[in-house]
Amino acid sequence: MSVRPNPDKSVLAQWQLHHRRNRQRTTHTNYITGRILKLAAKKNSKLKVFALGGLGEIGKNITVLEYGNDIIIIDCGVAFPQDGMLGIDLVIPDFTYLVQNAHKIRGLFLTHAHEDHIGSVPYLLREVNMRIFGTRLTLGLVANKLKEHGLSAAAEMTCINPGEAITAGCFEVEFIRVTHSVVDSVAIAVDTPVGMVIHSGDFKVDFTPIQGDPMDLQRFAVLGDQGVKLFLCESTNVLSKGYTMSERRVGRMFEQVFEESPNHRLMIAMFSSNIDRIQQVITSAVQHGRKTMFMGRSMINAVKTAGELGYLDIPKGAVIDIHEARNYTPQQLCIVTTGSQGEQMAALSRMAASDHRQIVITPSDKIIISASPIPGNEKMISRVINDLLKLGAEVIYEGMMEVHVSGHAKEEELKLMHALIRPEFLLPIHGEYRHLKHHKDLAISMGMPKDNVFLADIGQVLEVSNTGAKLNGNVPSGQVLIDGLGIGDVGNVVLRDRKHLSEDGLIIAAVGIVAEDGHLEVVSGPDIISRGFVFVKENDELMQGARACVKETMYDLANKKADMATIRNRIRDDLKEFIWKQTKRNPMIFPILMEL
Repeated sequence: MSVRPNPDKSVLAQWQLHHRRNRQRTTHTNYITGRILKLAAKKNSKLKVFALGGLGEIGKNITVLEYGNDIIIIDCGVAFPQDGMLGIDLVIPDFTYLVQNAHKIRGLFLTHAHEDHIGSVPYLLREVNMRIFGTRLTLGLVANKLKEHGLSAAAEMTCINPGEAITAGCFEVEFIRVTHSVVDSVAIAVDTPVGMVIHSGDFKVDFTPIQGDPMDLQRFAVLGDQGVKLFLCESTNVLSKGYTMSERRVGRMFEQVFEESPNHRLMIAMFSSNIDRIQQVITSAVQHGRKTMFMGRSMINAVKTAGELGYLDIPKGAVIDIHEARNYTPQQLCIVTTGSQGEQMAALSRMAASDHRQIVITPSDKIIISASPIPGNEKMISRVINDLLKLGAEVIYEGMMEVHVSGHAKEEELKLMHALIRPEFLLPIHGEYRHLKHHKDLAISMGMPKDNVFLADIGQVLEVSNTGAKLNGNVPSGQVLIDGLGIGDVGNVVLRDRKHLSEDGLIIAAVGIVAEDGHLEVVSGPDIISRGFVFVKENDELMQGARACVKETMYDLANKKADMATIRNRIRDDLKEFIWKQTKRNPMIFPILMEL
């Protein structure tokens, strides 16, 4: 017998209430208003389409459609920090243009619940108040995110089911069911004054999804017959030949692992939003007499929300929390955890570093990393795998067994979508430049004129009219770095300093001085402090030389009536030259003058 928990009104009631009210409002009012606005908008000539993220990069996906006085936004995601972004937690889009044009925004439409599509929603809502539209699971996970940021009261959310449409200004927006690695994913068709625009979201063609119906290919074919002006299509997996395997393939592999591991404690790391895969783990654990335990805040929140909304079928007593684990042997447990991308603070990374307060890795553990590396995360994942192996655990990851299938369409599935939709123009999205370029070549090979396929950069505007399309102009764009609670207060200069410190270390030269009538006198120091440069006890001669260098500089400036800035610059330059001559190294030098 299975149970489906009742919704926790404290978490989900707000958006459910707005859902009921806004659906009534949409049905009785917005349709008529939207048709009037759409007819009036035809006096204008161009639809502007641009991305503030997701072009030339993986993640940070956000697309904007603007016509006259109406703007709609599709997705609002985050990206992982790249190498060199020392100390940075997240990267979000630059919302400057949206803030400047907040009065035009008619809604934010979300295709699915992955972080690279919803992770920046709280940061945008801090700047702009707007309505949010999405499917049930997507809005449920967004509600959790907004609650963490203290923004629940600011959000007006409306649930739209696949196959339904809503009017937003001069746009008519329809959700179309697609299959992906998270349930309740949709593509978005937008009827605009210049024609139909289809945004694919993330998808793969899975005819046997774990739950729900297969992808609505028939609707795409109907829209293709009616005529599609512009197709914005994801490109993440375009370099891979053939078709993406069904999610059920992973379930069969889990069955095999459970069957072959009666004497192991099993741990499975995956994305917290992959609800279908979590369901398959729970099912396999129950069949093999194991209790499932979830680790990581995002994983626990996702499972709680999915259970409340009926997307997880959890038999009574099948799931336990960390405090109950002591009542079972390791062979009776299956731990599902975050950390599949090697994130430093995720549960699996802390276990690998022996820094987790409750879970200790032992040789009896078998750990499955059920995810493929996001480009840029390969080194972090390799580090975690190596650390786990050093602790004696057995680690299974992609390439060893089919413990992961992609959620993104491969080449043949993209060909199918192009054949069904037959767009007049194509804008490849969601990928690095190599993905976008390969997607362009794919479309051309299927008969699209090369001048009808556009490769754009972030912020570059594609203007679409009744007579054609062209790239024309740019809007403010870029990336904003999140460091702890700081939003955008870390820029290139700070990152450059952090990189400098991490590579070359720091030298502090502290001098106490008395300045009277233009005459300088050193009354204490100079003291030379090294951090990350050399080990002072083993480099006494170098430290003494550095002190002598600073003394000589101060002696030279004693009667020159130099201001404090000039003194600091001279100390920095002279000490830098001395250290370079002695070591051929270039640490950051920080002079401190204490005027007594």
